Amino acid sequence: MRFQTDLIPGTLIRRYKRFFADCQLDDGREVTAHIANTGPMTGLVEPGTRVWLEPSDNPKRKLKFSWKLAEFDGGVFVGVDTGAANTIVGEALEAGQIAAFAGAQVRREARYGEKSRVDFLLSFADGPDLYLEVKSVTLLRQAGLAEFPDTVTTRGAKHMGELAQMRAEGHRAGILYLVQRNDCQRFAVAADIDPAYAEAAARAKAAGLETYVFDTDIGPQGITLNAAQPLPVQDALES
Repeated sequence: MRFQTDLIPGTLIRRYKRFFADCQLDDGREVTAHIANTGPMTGLVEPGTRVWLEPSDNPKRKLKFSWKLAEFDGGVFVGVDTGAANTIVGEALEAGQIAAFAGAQVRREARYGEKSRVDFLLSFADGPDLYLEVKSVTLLRQAGLAEFPDTVTTRGAKHMGELAQMRAEGHRAGILYLVQRNDCQRFAVAADIDPAYAEAAARAKAAGLETYVFDTDIGPQGITLNAAQPLPVQDALES
């Protein structure tokens, strides 16, 4: 996924009301950027954080910038737009880059469960359909360890239950955690943050849920899924 326009660097002044970030651009201008992320963004919103903003010339937009990346020492980039995860995964699926899903026909936002839509429905010529949910991961509390979720997610637990139901009906079901940062080598469910989600994930796994974790190649030009080597999953982190 390439960004639509060249990103503009700056410094975070403050994040507020979840969706807004006041930033100072490198040229001295102060602007307010939209944030497509409803979570706490733990570790990403300290004043002084290096930010990369995408400008827009759409006259209908109230805010002319969107916050896309945070940057930290050592060339560490983090994608803060949770909505980008489906775009990144969708591009990888349609290009056939993920070996486990090679040859699949890809359908987005298919209805399933209880008035829900699955992120991707993958159909194979020689086997059952795979219902695949995607989660964007940005939380890091231990060096090299990506975690999900970063806050309580009743919606995420609901998805786990619906995926388990798809398994009970004879379909394949999977969860793909996309790590939108380039400093992680492993992944865990943060059970101390949301025990209910961790329990739902464990039940779904016992029912046959498939778990996939990929990191990303990420920088100011764009973000792509790194399909070369999935990240290993370790036991859920308890409180």
